Amino acid sequence: MTAADDLIGRLAASPRLLVALDFDGTLSPLEDEPMDARMLPAARDAVDALAAAPETVVAFVSGRSLVDLRVIAEHDDAAAVWLAGSHGAEFWVPGEGPVSHGDDEEAAALRDTLRAHAERATAHLDGVWIEPKTFGFGVHTRRADAADAAEANSIVDAIVAEEAPHWRRRTGHNIVEFAFRHEGKDSAVAELRERVGATAVLFAGDDVTDEDAIASLGAGDVGVRVGEGESAAAVRVPDIAALADLLTRLAQERTRLLA
Repeated sequence: MTAADDLIGRLAASPRLLVALDFDGTLSPLEDEPMDARMLPAARDAVDALAAAPETVVAFVSGRSLVDLRVIAEHDDAAAVWLAGSHGAEFWVPGEGPVSHGDDEEAAALRDTLRAHAERATAHLDGVWIEPKTFGFGVHTRRADAADAAEANSIVDAIVAEEAPHWRRRTGHNIVEFAFRHEGKDSAVAELRERVGATAVLFAGDDVTDEDAIASLGAGDVGVRVGEGESAAAVRVPDIAALADLLTRLAQERTRLLA
């Protein structure tokens, strides 16, 4: 039995399990056009199996705005999956709908101003795209060459440092995000744990912001890193297909033990 098998067995026996999953790069391949992202079939099947397992809650925890996360996750009002968007500043609760931590009209106005400044300042750079977000914006450089990507990030860093130095800055795969809310995936998982009464948590992710959640996990929880990169996770899998296999085995074992 591998260490991963042992951890899966322990989670499978927990009375109330929360399976919290990043979306992009974890369930869906990274796409040049972010709104084209969709779960791989094996990942969707694994999510469905876990959502149907006894005393098991599945949640997607993403930096995406809630409205965009619902689109790429193909999430309708009848879905059993919980959502934490904008790094945990907004949620979708099954049977209840969207829950936000509050709006700030002044901050939203500054968001729109800074986003417009960033769009104008980077318009000459090929492959750079400014993504609107509920509480800020993201600078996408996946389609840009290295020089244009570096210039875009330098330009926008200077704009935000000048006009909103209190904003939070996050980096990811070919994206830099800026937000006036300071929630992270660690606080998102903590809130989900409390809301659903979880006795154990599995969190899986592939990027820098996911490490906030992984590092926050307790002794009875399990962090899973998908792909390369430094990580505090107890379990590492090479790709989305391998994660889907792990999640499927967890659903099967949990159903066997608790059904």
